[in-house]
Amino acid sequence: MKENTNNSNQFDLSRRNFIGTMAAAAGFMIVPRHVMGGVGYTAPSDMVNLAGIGVGSQGGGDIQNIATPDVPIKRVMNMQGYLMQPYAGIRPQRQGFPGGGRPQGGGQGAAGAVANSDSPMQMGDAGSGSFKHANIYAICDVDHDYAGHILAGYPKAKKYHDFREMIDKEKEIDAVLIGTPDHTHAVIASYAMNAGKHVFVEKPMAKTIHEVRFLSNLAASKGLVTQMGNQGHNIEGTMQTIEWIRAGVIGNVREVHMWSNRPMWRQGYFPRPEEKPVPSNLKYDLWLGPAPQKPYNPEMLHFAWRGLWDYGTGAMGDMGAHTFDAPILALDLGLPTKIQATTTPFNDVYLPQSEYVEYDFAARGSMPPVKVTWSDGGIKPLRPDGLESGRSLRECLYIGDKGMIMHGTHGALPELVPNDPGFTPPAATLPRPKSIYVDFIEAIKEGRKANNDFAVASKLTEIMLLTNIAVVSQQINSTLEYDAASMKITNLPEANDYFHYEYRNGWKL
Repeated sequence: MKENTNNSNQFDLSRRNFIGTMAAAAGFMIVPRHVMGGVGYTAPSDMVNLAGIGVGSQGGGDIQNIATPDVPIKRVMNMQGYLMQPYAGIRPQRQGFPGGGRPQGGGQGAAGAVANSDSPMQMGDAGSGSFKHANIYAICDVDHDYAGHILAGYPKAKKYHDFREMIDKEKEIDAVLIGTPDHTHAVIASYAMNAGKHVFVEKPMAKTIHEVRFLSNLAASKGLVTQMGNQGHNIEGTMQTIEWIRAGVIGNVREVHMWSNRPMWRQGYFPRPEEKPVPSNLKYDLWLGPAPQKPYNPEMLHFAWRGLWDYGTGAMGDMGAHTFDAPILALDLGLPTKIQATTTPFNDVYLPQSEYVEYDFAARGSMPPVKVTWSDGGIKPLRPDGLESGRSLRECLYIGDKGMIMHGTHGALPELVPNDPGFTPPAATLPRPKSIYVDFIEAIKEGRKANNDFAVASKLTEIMLLTNIAVVSQQINSTLEYDAASMKITNLPEANDYFHYEYRNGWKL
Protein backbone atom coordinates (compact mmCIF):
# COMPACT_ATOMS: atom_id res chain seq x y z
CA MET A 1 0.00 0.00 0.00
CA LYS A 2 1.43 3.38 -0.98
CA GLU A 3 1.44 6.34 1.36
CA ASN A 4 -1.54 8.60 0.99
CA THR A 5 -0.24 11.93 -0.22
CA ASN A 6 -3.51 13.32 -1.58
CA ASN A 7 -4.60 15.02 1.60
CA SER A 8 -2.27 15.75 4.51
CA ASN A 9 -5.25 15.84 6.87
CA GLN A 10 -6.32 12.28 6.11
CA PHE A 11 -5.10 9.33 8.10
CA ASP A 12 -1.94 7.85 6.57
CA LEU A 13 -2.46 4.08 6.66
CA SER A 14 0.71 3.06 4.86
CA ARG A 15 2.23 -0.11 6.31
CA ARG A 16 5.33 1.66 7.68
CA ASN A 17 3.47 4.51 9.31
CA PHE A 18 0.86 2.15 10.69
CA ILE A 19 3.50 0.21 12.61
CA GLY A 20 4.91 3.36 14.13
CA THR A 21 1.49 4.80 14.97
CA MET A 22 0.10 1.66 16.56
CA ALA A 23 3.32 0.91 18.44
CA ALA A 24 2.94 4.28 20.13
CA ALA A 25 -0.64 3.54 21.19
CA ALA A 26 -0.51 2.24 24.78
CA GLY A 27 -2.06 -1.16 25.32
CA PHE A 28 -2.81 -1.86 21.65
CA MET A 29 0.34 -2.93 19.89
CA ILE A 30 -0.70 -5.64 17.44
CA VAL A 31 -3.79 -5.17 15.33
CA PRO A 32 -5.97 -8.30 14.89
CA ARG A 33 -6.50 -9.32 11.29
CA HIS A 34 -10.30 -9.09 11.52
CA VAL A 35 -10.09 -5.40 12.44
CA MET A 36 -8.45 -4.48 9.13
CA GLY A 37 -10.06 -6.94 6.75
CA GLY A 38 -11.36 -10.41 6.11
CA VAL A 39 -9.80 -13.83 6.31
CA GLY A 40 -6.32 -13.93 4.78
CA TYR A 41 -5.70 -10.22 5.23
CA THR A 42 -2.29 -9.42 6.74
CA ALA A 43 -2.51 -6.50 9.11
CA PRO A 44 0.17 -3.85 8.57
CA SER A 45 1.65 -4.54 12.02
CA ASP A 46 1.89 -8.31 11.45
CA MET A 47 4.97 -8.25 9.26
CA VAL A 48 8.03 -5.99 9.43
CA ASN A 49 9.87 -5.26 6.18
CA LEU A 50 13.58 -5.79 6.76
CA ALA A 51 16.53 -4.95 4.52
CA GLY A 52 19.86 -6.75 4.86
CA ILE A 53 23.00 -4.71 4.21
CA GLY A 54 26.24 -6.67 3.87
CA VAL A 55 25.04 -10.27 3.66
CA GLY A 56 27.91 -12.27 2.21
CA SER A 57 29.00 -13.67 5.57
CA GLN A 58 27.65 -12.96 9.09
CA GLY A 59 24.90 -10.66 7.81
CA GLY A 60 23.60 -13.46 5.61
CA GLY A 61 23.48 -15.78 8.61
CA ASP A 62 21.62 -13.11 10.56
CA ILE A 63 18.80 -12.68 8.09
CA GLN A 64 18.40 -16.46 7.92
CA ASN A 65 17.60 -16.26 11.63
CA ILE A 66 14.80 -13.82 10.84
CA ALA A 67 13.22 -15.55 7.85
CA THR A 68 13.80 -18.96 6.32
CA PRO A 69 15.05 -18.52 2.73
CA ASP A 70 12.49 -19.11 -0.01
CA VAL A 71 15.12 -21.14 -1.86
CA PRO A 72 17.42 -23.42 0.19
CA ILE A 73 20.85 -21.87 0.63
CA LYS A 74 24.05 -23.82 0.35
CA ARG A 75 26.55 -22.08 2.56
CA VAL A 76 29.55 -20.78 0.62
CA MET A 77 32.63 -20.82 2.84
CA ASN A 78 34.79 -18.25 1.09
CA MET A 79 36.79 -16.81 3.97
CA GLN A 80 39.63 -15.05 2.19
CA GLY A 81 42.53 -14.67 4.60
CA TYR A 82 41.44 -17.36 7.07
CA LEU A 83 44.47 -18.38 9.11
CA MET A 84 44.57 -21.04 11.82
CA GLN A 85 47.84 -21.53 13.71
CA PRO A 86 47.62 -24.72 15.82
CA TYR A 87 50.12 -25.60 18.52
CA ALA A 88 52.76 -28.25 17.92
CA GLY A 89 54.02 -30.57 20.63
CA ILE A 90 52.12 -32.82 23.02
CA ARG A 91 48.41 -32.80 22.32
CA PRO A 92 45.90 -34.53 24.58
CA GLN A 93 42.74 -36.24 23.45
CA ARG A 94 39.73 -33.93 23.71
CA GLN A 95 38.10 -34.53 27.06
CA GLY A 96 34.64 -33.90 28.42
CA PHE A 97 33.79 -32.80 31.93
CA PRO A 98 35.81 -34.58 34.67
CA GLY A 99 34.32 -37.97 35.49
CA GLY A 100 32.25 -38.03 32.31
CA GLY A 101 29.54 -35.78 33.77
CA ARG A 102 28.13 -32.46 32.64
CA PRO A 103 28.73 -28.89 33.80
CA GLN A 104 26.48 -27.71 36.61
CA GLY A 105 24.58 -25.38 34.28
CA GLY A 106 23.17 -28.28 32.28
CA GLY A 107 23.65 -28.98 28.60
CA GLN A 108 26.52 -30.75 26.94
CA GLY A 109 29.99 -31.46 28.28
CA ALA A 110 32.35 -28.55 28.76
CA ALA A 111 34.76 -29.57 26.04
CA GLY A 112 31.94 -29.81 23.52
CA ALA A 113 30.63 -26.40 24.54
CA VAL A 114 34.00 -24.79 23.91
CA ALA A 115 34.30 -26.45 20.51
CA ASN A 116 30.88 -25.23 19.41
CA SER A 117 31.44 -21.67 20.57
CA ASP A 118 34.74 -21.48 18.70
CA SER A 119 33.11 -21.38 15.28
CA PRO A 120 34.11 -18.19 13.41
CA MET A 121 30.62 -18.09 11.87
CA GLN A 122 27.81 -17.59 14.38
CA MET A 123 24.80 -18.92 12.49
CA GLY A 124 22.43 -19.20 15.44
CA ASP A 125 19.22 -21.12 14.71
CA ALA A 126 19.29 -20.64 10.94
CA GLY A 127 18.34 -23.88 9.21
CA SER A 128 16.67 -25.41 12.28
CA GLY A 129 13.15 -24.98 10.97
CA SER A 130 10.84 -22.87 8.84
CA PHE A 131 9.86 -19.45 10.17
CA LYS A 132 9.24 -15.89 9.08
CA HIS A 133 9.59 -13.35 11.84
CA ALA A 134 9.89 -10.56 9.26
CA ASN A 135 9.80 -10.10 5.52
CA ILE A 136 13.20 -9.87 3.83
CA TYR A 137 12.14 -6.98 1.64
CA ALA A 138 15.48 -5.91 0.17
CA ILE A 139 19.11 -7.00 0.12
CA CYS A 140 22.13 -4.76 -0.40
CA ASP A 141 25.73 -5.84 -0.88
CA VAL A 142 28.73 -4.32 -2.62
CA ASP A 143 29.62 -7.71 -4.11
CA HIS A 144 26.72 -9.65 -5.61
CA ASP A 145 29.00 -12.55 -6.44
CA TYR A 146 30.22 -13.00 -2.87
CA ALA A 147 26.68 -12.59 -1.56
CA GLY A 148 25.15 -14.59 -4.42
CA HIS A 149 24.00 -17.51 -2.27
CA ILE A 150 21.95 -15.14 -0.10
CA LEU A 151 20.57 -13.20 -3.06
CA ALA A 152 19.43 -16.49 -4.60
CA GLY A 153 17.86 -17.59 -1.33
CA TYR A 154 15.50 -14.58 -1.24
CA PRO A 155 14.53 -14.11 -4.91
CA LYS A 156 11.59 -11.80 -4.08
CA ALA A 157 13.82 -9.30 -2.27
CA LYS A 158 14.81 -6.15 -4.13
CA LYS A 159 18.53 -6.08 -4.92
CA TYR A 160 20.94 -3.16 -4.44
CA HIS A 161 24.63 -2.34 -4.23
CA ASP A 162 24.40 1.07 -2.51
CA PHE A 163 22.56 1.23 0.82
CA ARG A 164 21.84 4.93 0.33
CA GLU A 165 20.02 4.33 -2.94
CA MET A 166 18.05 1.50 -1.36
CA ILE A 167 17.00 3.46 1.72
CA ASP A 168 16.09 6.55 -0.31
CA LYS A 169 14.03 4.60 -2.83
CA GLU A 170 12.36 1.82 -0.84
CA LYS A 171 9.97 3.67 1.47
CA GLU A 172 8.35 0.44 2.64
CA ILE A 173 11.48 -0.66 4.52
CA ASP A 174 10.91 -0.58 8.29
CA ALA A 175 14.27 -1.79 9.54
CA VAL A 176 17.77 -2.64 8.36
CA LEU A 177 20.22 -5.31 9.48
CA ILE A 178 23.85 -4.32 8.99
CA GLY A 179 26.47 -7.05 8.59
CA THR A 180 29.20 -5.04 6.87
CA PRO A 181 32.84 -4.63 8.07
CA ASP A 182 33.32 -2.60 11.26
CA HIS A 183 34.41 0.62 9.55
CA THR A 184 31.04 1.11 7.81
CA HIS A 185 28.71 0.22 10.69
CA ALA A 186 28.29 3.78 11.92
CA VAL A 187 27.76 5.59 8.61
CA ILE A 188 25.14 3.05 7.51
CA ALA A 189 23.35 2.95 10.88
CA SER A 190 23.28 6.75 11.05
CA TYR A 191 21.91 7.06 7.51
CA ALA A 192 19.22 4.51 8.24
CA MET A 193 18.14 6.07 11.54
CA ASN A 194 17.99 9.51 10.00
CA ALA A 195 15.61 7.99 7.44
CA GLY A 196 13.43 6.64 10.28
CA LYS A 197 14.52 3.01 10.05
CA HIS A 198 15.01 0.71 13.02
CA VAL A 199 18.54 -0.69 13.11
CA PHE A 200 20.17 -4.02 13.94
CA VAL A 201 23.95 -3.79 13.58
CA GLU A 202 26.47 -6.56 14.06
CA LYS A 203 29.09 -6.27 16.78
CA PRO A 204 30.98 -4.13 17.41
CA MET A 205 28.46 -1.29 17.18
CA ALA A 206 31.07 0.89 15.47
CA LYS A 207 34.79 1.26 14.85
CA THR A 208 35.45 4.31 17.04
CA ILE A 209 34.25 5.49 20.45
CA HIS A 210 33.03 8.76 18.91
CA GLU A 211 30.84 6.76 16.53
CA VAL A 212 29.48 4.65 19.39
CA ARG A 213 28.45 7.69 21.41
CA PHE A 214 26.99 9.34 18.31
CA LEU A 215 24.84 6.34 17.42
CA SER A 216 23.63 5.88 20.98
CA ASN A 217 22.56 9.52 21.21
CA LEU A 218 20.97 9.46 17.76
CA ALA A 219 18.95 6.35 18.57
CA ALA A 220 17.69 7.94 21.77
CA SER A 221 16.69 11.15 19.99
CA LYS A 222 14.88 9.28 17.20
CA GLY A 223 13.03 6.87 19.48
CA LEU A 224 13.88 3.96 17.18
CA VAL A 225 14.39 0.31 18.03
CA THR A 226 18.04 -0.69 17.92
CA GLN A 227 19.91 -3.92 18.59
CA MET A 228 23.56 -4.97 18.46
CA GLY A 229 24.22 -8.47 17.14
CA ASN A 230 25.68 -10.02 20.27
CA GLN A 231 24.14 -13.48 20.10
CA GLY A 232 25.08 -14.52 23.63
CA HIS A 233 23.25 -11.63 25.28
CA ASN A 234 19.93 -13.47 25.35
CA ILE A 235 20.97 -17.06 26.06
CA GLU A 236 20.39 -19.33 29.04
CA GLY A 237 24.06 -19.51 30.05
CA THR A 238 24.35 -15.73 30.37
CA MET A 239 21.21 -15.59 32.50
CA GLN A 240 22.54 -18.39 34.72
CA THR A 241 25.88 -16.65 35.22
CA ILE A 242 24.13 -13.47 36.33
CA GLU A 243 21.90 -15.40 38.75
CA TRP A 244 24.76 -17.42 40.25
CA ILE A 245 26.92 -14.37 40.88
CA ARG A 246 24.08 -12.23 42.23
CA ALA A 247 23.08 -15.10 44.53
CA GLY A 248 26.59 -15.07 45.99
CA VAL A 249 27.53 -18.57 44.83
CA ILE A 250 31.22 -17.57 44.69
CA GLY A 251 31.08 -14.52 46.96
CA ASN A 252 32.41 -11.13 45.94
CA VAL A 253 34.13 -11.25 42.56
CA ARG A 254 37.40 -9.36 42.42
CA GLU A 255 38.99 -10.81 39.26
CA VAL A 256 37.76 -11.83 35.82
CA HIS A 257 40.07 -13.38 33.22
CA MET A 258 39.05 -13.74 29.56
CA TRP A 259 40.76 -15.04 26.47
CA SER A 260 40.10 -15.83 22.83
CA ASN A 261 41.74 -18.06 20.24
CA ARG A 262 41.32 -15.23 17.69
CA PRO A 263 42.70 -13.91 15.42
CA MET A 264 42.05 -16.50 12.75
CA TRP A 265 43.18 -14.05 10.10
CA ARG A 266 46.44 -12.18 9.42
CA GLN A 267 47.59 -9.81 12.14
CA GLY A 268 51.08 -8.76 13.16
CA TYR A 269 54.06 -7.07 11.54
CA PHE A 270 53.13 -7.48 7.89
CA PRO A 271 53.18 -5.01 4.98
CA ARG A 272 49.97 -4.00 3.28
CA PRO A 273 49.14 -6.43 0.45
CA GLU A 274 50.24 -5.14 -2.95
CA GLU A 275 47.71 -3.52 -5.25
CA LYS A 276 45.58 -5.76 -7.45
CA PRO A 277 42.98 -4.88 -10.09
CA VAL A 278 39.50 -4.40 -8.67
CA PRO A 279 37.19 -7.14 -9.99
CA SER A 280 34.14 -6.02 -11.94
CA ASN A 281 31.74 -7.63 -9.45
CA LEU A 282 32.95 -5.48 -6.52
CA LYS A 283 31.91 -1.88 -5.83
CA TYR A 284 35.20 -1.14 -4.10
CA ASP A 285 34.56 2.55 -3.47
CA LEU A 286 31.39 1.63 -1.59
CA TRP A 287 33.26 -1.06 0.34
CA LEU A 288 35.83 1.52 1.46
CA GLY A 289 33.13 3.92 2.61
CA PRO A 290 34.64 6.44 5.05
CA ALA A 291 38.02 4.66 5.23
CA PRO A 292 41.11 6.14 3.54
CA GLN A 293 41.48 5.66 -0.20
CA LYS A 294 43.98 2.83 -0.51
CA PRO A 295 44.67 0.17 -3.15
CA TYR A 296 42.57 -2.98 -3.41
CA ASN A 297 43.80 -6.48 -2.70
CA PRO A 298 41.52 -9.50 -2.16
CA GLU A 299 43.47 -10.37 1.02
CA MET A 300 41.88 -7.32 2.69
CA LEU A 301 38.24 -8.24 2.16
CA HIS A 302 35.47 -10.63 3.20
CA PHE A 303 37.15 -12.02 6.30
CA ALA A 304 40.71 -10.73 6.56
CA TRP A 305 39.61 -7.09 6.96
CA ARG A 306 39.29 -7.70 10.72
CA GLY A 307 43.06 -7.55 11.15
CA LEU A 308 43.70 -4.22 9.39
CA TRP A 309 43.57 -0.99 11.38
CA ASP A 310 41.73 0.81 8.56
CA TYR A 311 38.73 -1.53 8.61
CA GLY A 312 38.62 -3.85 11.62
CA THR A 313 39.02 -3.91 15.38
CA GLY A 314 40.97 -7.13 15.74
CA ALA A 315 40.36 -10.10 17.98
CA MET A 316 38.64 -7.97 20.60
CA GLY A 317 36.28 -6.53 17.99
CA ASP A 318 35.36 -10.01 16.84
CA MET A 319 35.02 -11.91 20.13
CA GLY A 320 35.14 -9.34 22.92
CA ALA A 321 31.40 -8.73 22.79
CA HIS A 322 30.70 -12.45 23.10
CA THR A 323 32.92 -12.86 26.16
CA PHE A 324 32.90 -9.48 27.94
CA ASP A 325 29.10 -9.16 27.88
CA ALA A 326 28.27 -11.62 30.67
CA PRO A 327 30.78 -10.11 33.16
CA ILE A 328 29.43 -6.63 32.51
CA LEU A 329 25.87 -7.79 33.15
CA ALA A 330 26.64 -10.07 36.10
CA LEU A 331 28.90 -7.60 37.91
CA ASP A 332 27.14 -4.38 36.85
CA LEU A 333 30.42 -3.02 35.53
CA GLY A 334 30.64 0.55 34.34
CA LEU A 335 33.43 1.82 32.12
CA PRO A 336 37.01 1.14 33.24
CA THR A 337 38.94 3.78 35.13
CA LYS A 338 42.33 2.42 34.09
CA ILE A 339 43.57 0.27 31.22
CA GLN A 340 46.95 -0.95 29.99
CA ALA A 341 48.08 -3.30 27.25
CA THR A 342 51.13 -5.22 26.14
CA THR A 343 51.32 -6.95 22.77
CA THR A 344 53.53 -8.53 20.16
CA PRO A 345 54.99 -6.05 17.62
CA PHE A 346 52.67 -4.46 15.09
CA ASN A 347 52.69 -1.67 12.53
CA ASP A 348 50.26 0.90 11.15
CA VAL A 349 48.73 -1.66 8.76
CA TYR A 350 47.84 -4.65 10.95
CA LEU A 351 46.83 -5.06 14.58
CA PRO A 352 49.14 -7.21 16.74
CA GLN A 353 49.03 -10.99 16.64
CA SER A 354 48.77 -11.35 20.44
CA GLU A 355 47.59 -9.07 23.25
CA TYR A 356 47.40 -8.99 27.01
CA VAL A 357 45.23 -6.22 28.47
CA GLU A 358 44.24 -5.24 32.02
CA TYR A 359 41.23 -3.13 33.01
CA ASP A 360 40.39 -1.63 36.40
CA PHE A 361 36.71 -1.21 37.28
CA ALA A 362 35.62 0.79 40.30
CA ALA A 363 33.48 -0.47 43.19
CA ARG A 364 29.74 -0.49 42.58
CA GLY A 365 27.72 -0.06 45.78
CA SER A 366 28.56 -3.04 47.99
CA MET A 367 30.51 -4.77 45.19
CA PRO A 368 34.31 -4.40 45.35
CA PRO A 369 36.57 -3.12 42.56
CA VAL A 370 37.28 -5.67 39.84
CA LYS A 371 40.46 -6.39 37.90
CA VAL A 372 39.69 -7.78 34.42
CA THR A 373 42.19 -9.23 31.97
CA TRP A 374 41.93 -10.11 28.29
CA SER A 375 44.36 -12.16 26.21
CA ASP A 376 44.30 -13.42 22.64
CA GLY A 377 46.50 -14.62 19.80
CA GLY A 378 47.39 -17.92 21.44
CA ILE A 379 47.88 -16.58 24.98
CA LYS A 380 45.62 -17.87 27.75
CA PRO A 381 45.44 -16.79 31.39
CA LEU A 382 47.45 -19.03 33.70
CA ARG A 383 45.49 -21.91 35.21
CA PRO A 384 44.14 -21.06 38.69
CA ASP A 385 44.60 -23.30 41.72
CA GLY A 386 41.53 -25.49 41.95
CA LEU A 387 41.12 -26.14 38.24
CA GLU A 388 41.43 -29.90 37.90
CA SER A 389 44.29 -31.36 35.91
CA GLY A 390 43.22 -32.09 32.35
CA ARG A 391 40.19 -29.82 32.55
CA SER A 392 40.11 -27.07 29.93
CA LEU A 393 40.24 -23.43 30.97
CA ARG A 394 37.24 -21.90 29.26
CA GLU A 395 37.03 -18.40 27.80
CA CYS A 396 35.85 -16.53 30.91
CA LEU A 397 36.87 -17.17 34.53
CA TYR A 398 35.41 -15.34 37.57
CA ILE A 399 37.39 -15.49 40.82
CA GLY A 400 35.40 -14.77 43.95
CA ASP A 401 35.99 -14.90 47.70
CA LYS A 402 34.26 -18.29 47.92
CA GLY A 403 35.06 -19.98 44.63
CA MET A 404 35.23 -19.68 40.85
CA ILE A 405 32.90 -19.85 37.84
CA MET A 406 33.90 -20.23 34.22
CA HIS A 407 31.96 -20.31 30.95
CA GLY A 408 32.58 -20.27 27.23
CA THR A 409 32.12 -17.51 24.70
CA HIS A 410 28.58 -16.17 24.39
CA GLY A 411 28.16 -16.95 28.11
CA ALA A 412 27.83 -20.64 27.23
CA LEU A 413 27.28 -23.22 29.99
CA PRO A 414 28.61 -21.81 33.27
CA GLU A 415 30.26 -24.28 35.64
CA LEU A 416 31.97 -24.22 39.02
CA VAL A 417 35.70 -24.56 39.64
CA PRO A 418 36.47 -26.97 41.17
CA ASN A 419 33.62 -29.23 40.15
CA ASP A 420 30.95 -29.76 42.81
CA PRO A 421 28.71 -32.74 41.93
CA GLY A 422 26.28 -31.77 44.70
CA PHE A 423 25.82 -28.18 43.57
CA THR A 424 22.22 -27.04 43.19
CA PRO A 425 21.99 -23.88 41.06
CA PRO A 426 19.97 -20.99 42.48
CA ALA A 427 16.41 -20.63 41.25
CA ALA A 428 15.93 -18.89 37.91
CA THR A 429 14.81 -15.32 38.63
CA LEU A 430 15.54 -13.52 35.37
CA PRO A 431 13.27 -13.59 32.32
CA ARG A 432 14.58 -15.69 29.47
CA PRO A 433 14.34 -13.39 26.45
CA LYS A 434 14.03 -14.79 22.96
CA SER A 435 16.90 -14.68 20.49
CA ILE A 436 18.24 -11.25 19.67
CA TYR A 437 16.70 -11.60 16.20
CA VAL A 438 13.16 -12.30 17.40
CA ASP A 439 13.53 -9.75 20.18
CA PHE A 440 14.44 -7.05 17.65
CA ILE A 441 11.44 -7.73 15.41
CA GLU A 442 8.99 -8.05 18.30
CA ALA A 443 10.32 -4.83 19.86
CA ILE A 444 9.45 -3.00 16.62
CA LYS A 445 5.91 -4.41 16.64
CA GLU A 446 5.38 -3.77 20.34
CA GLY A 447 6.87 -0.29 20.46
CA ARG A 448 9.45 -1.12 23.15
CA LYS A 449 13.22 -1.27 23.48
CA ALA A 450 15.12 -4.36 22.37
CA ASN A 451 17.01 -6.20 25.10
CA ASN A 452 20.46 -5.28 23.74
CA ASP A 453 19.72 -1.88 22.28
CA PHE A 454 22.33 0.79 21.66
CA ALA A 455 21.95 2.21 25.18
CA VAL A 456 23.11 -1.17 26.53
CA ALA A 457 25.51 -2.19 23.77
CA SER A 458 27.34 1.14 23.65
CA LYS A 459 29.04 0.55 27.02
CA LEU A 460 30.27 -2.88 25.99
CA THR A 461 31.51 -1.57 22.65
CA GLU A 462 33.27 1.38 24.26
CA ILE A 463 35.20 -0.98 26.55
CA MET A 464 36.16 -3.08 23.53
CA LEU A 465 37.43 -0.06 21.60
CA LEU A 466 39.37 1.30 24.59
CA THR A 467 41.40 -1.89 24.27
CA ASN A 468 42.85 -0.79 20.93
CA ILE A 469 43.60 2.67 22.29
CA ALA A 470 45.61 1.04 25.06
CA VAL A 471 47.39 -1.08 22.45
CA VAL A 472 48.58 1.92 20.42
CA SER A 473 49.60 3.73 23.64
CA GLN A 474 51.68 0.98 25.23
CA GLN A 475 55.12 2.41 24.41
CA ILE A 476 54.48 5.37 26.71
CA ASN A 477 54.88 2.93 29.62
CA SER A 478 51.98 4.37 31.57
CA THR A 479 48.61 2.97 32.62
CA LEU A 480 45.91 4.97 30.86
CA GLU A 481 43.44 6.76 33.11
CA TYR A 482 39.97 7.13 31.61
CA ASP A 483 37.33 9.72 32.43
CA ALA A 484 34.20 8.26 30.85
CA ALA A 485 32.07 11.34 31.54
CA SER A 486 34.29 13.53 29.38
CA MET A 487 35.32 10.66 27.05
CA LYS A 488 38.99 11.43 27.56
CA ILE A 489 42.23 9.75 28.54
CA THR A 490 43.31 12.21 31.21
CA ASN A 491 47.01 11.32 31.56
CA LEU A 492 47.92 10.99 27.88
CA PRO A 493 46.24 13.61 25.67
CA GLU A 494 47.73 12.09 22.51
CA ALA A 495 45.67 8.95 23.06
CA ASN A 496 42.48 10.93 22.53
CA ASP A 497 43.40 11.30 18.86
CA TYR A 498 42.35 7.65 18.48
CA PHE A 499 38.75 8.22 19.56
CA HIS A 500 37.89 8.97 15.93
CA TYR A 501 39.47 9.59 12.53
CA GLU A 502 38.85 11.86 9.54
CA TYR A 503 36.40 10.35 7.07
CA ARG A 504 37.05 10.24 3.37
CA ASN A 505 35.35 13.03 1.39
CA GLY A 506 31.67 12.37 0.79
CA TRP A 507 31.09 10.42 4.02
CA LYS A 508 29.68 11.61 7.30
CA LEU A 509 27.68 10.46 10.31
